[in-house]
Amino acid sequence: MEVDPPLDLAPVLEAASEFASYPGLQNDASAKEFLDRFPLHTLFSVLQTKADVPGTEDTMVSCLDKIFRTKYGASLLLDYAPFIQVGLQANSQAVRRLACKAVSYLLENTGDRVGALQIIVAYNVYPLLLSCLVDGDEQTSAASLEAVKDIAQSPEGISIIFPGHGEGPFLIKNIAVQSSSLARIRILALVAKLFALSSSLATAVYSSNLLNLFEVEINNGHDMLTTLSALELLYELVESPHSSMFLLRTTLLQKLTSMVSNSSVDSVLRSRAALISGRILSSSDAYTAVDISSVTALLAAIDERLKVLGGQNTDEYESALEALGLIGAISQGATLLLSSSPVARHVIESAFDRHSRGKQLAGLHALASICGVDRPEDKMLLDSKAEENLRRLIYTAAANTSKLNPSGLILSILRQEPEIRLAGYRLISGLVVRPWCLMEICLNPEIITIVTDAKIETAKTGMDARHHCCTVISTALSSSNLLQDAAVARTAAKLQEAVRRGPYVIKEHVEAQPIVMTAERF
Repeated sequence: MEVDPPLDLAPVLEAASEFASYPGLQNDASAKEFLDRFPLHTLFSVLQTKADVPGTEDTMVSCLDKIFRTKYGASLLLDYAPFIQVGLQANSQAVRRLACKAVSYLLENTGDRVGALQIIVAYNVYPLLLSCLVDGDEQTSAASLEAVKDIAQSPEGISIIFPGHGEGPFLIKNIAVQSSSLARIRILALVAKLFALSSSLATAVYSSNLLNLFEVEINNGHDMLTTLSALELLYELVESPHSSMFLLRTTLLQKLTSMVSNSSVDSVLRSRAALISGRILSSSDAYTAVDISSVTALLAAIDERLKVLGGQNTDEYESALEALGLIGAISQGATLLLSSSPVARHVIESAFDRHSRGKQLAGLHALASICGVDRPEDKMLLDSKAEENLRRLIYTAAANTSKLNPSGLILSILRQEPEIRLAGYRLISGLVVRPWCLMEICLNPEIITIVTDAKIETAKTGMDARHHCCTVISTALSSSNLLQDAAVARTAAKLQEAVRRGPYVIKEHVEAQPIVMTAERF
């Protein structure tokens, strides 16, 4: 019987090391040239039989990774699917990680996605990727998550993860139920990533009841760190533009409200719950799906927490203010804040409280959002009841200070540090569409002097905010009946000139001047 000559390991390792260490990406020609010298089956044989030789596994894994990154190398994976299947079940984390990446390369670089998906189904790759997700080290888990995301990039791939029949999403749920807290969080990370990819995947996630996994973790009061991790992933999930319409069909908002009002849980959890709730309700689509009683219950819970915290300068207080700003950014939310709940007074009182910088900054931005600074112009104003309450609350806050009127409060904001001043510009831009505020601003020459001063800001964001504020005041004034007053007309002209100059300081040209001085001598 003829026996294959023993493989000389040294030249293979030397060539593989040189190929792997090449700076940047290898191209198809170099990959083909390398594989003509050392075919894939030879490289796999070295990886399988010589892995105990120090440095061999790392070198071969790096080399194969570079090969599979090329279109030529990835195309060969169509004929080496057993390697992917075996690699995903290997004891070595490096090999499992390579196999996970090979799935991604197979889908991205072969140009034959249909054939790649057929291999993934035929070799039962998807369940093996889930095993790598929950059991692998951090890098392997991340690589498997990316591979599953790549599978989900087409309708055919979605049907692998969410088939019309069979295990599908039940596999994910069963793994979550039977796994450690770390594995459960990894499953939630996968759900969040899939949800954010497209509206069709979000629909599949919702229909498969996978959002319930978040509810289970939020209800779990035994492990604070796991609950916080689940909230962080939920916070990431609600950034998806289609999140509100699905999340509001679950009981998540109610559970988050319960967490906000629960004094026995850690303040970090309450803060995160408030911010997530605010994000869920910061979409206009939310109010077509939500029961208004759920929103008022959340506002009542936040109001109660702010009462308990009092004047304390805590992260929880600032997070609650930010949440109110998110809710108030939408006209429906702002109307509820100002008409159906006493909670808005906390925002206004904080905005004009100079004793706590963080709280004042959060309050100013929240109040600007409620006033409509980020809403379209035709939706900045609210109904008459909400507008009257806004006006009353601001005048009451002013009367309780030494400034006595809103213009005095606004001027004190503009005299503070740049970050507070920037928030002040944003607040004025939201408020000044209201005639009573426009009059307060225009009859205070010191405010006009600041907003028209092109040299007061040194950072680009501050310059842009000041100029935008100036433009909004000028626009509001030009369409008002205040121009009949001569002093106001002069203010309007000053604003128009500032708008015309633009946001940035234009340095005047200075002619070079000769300087005569005594020469220095040693």
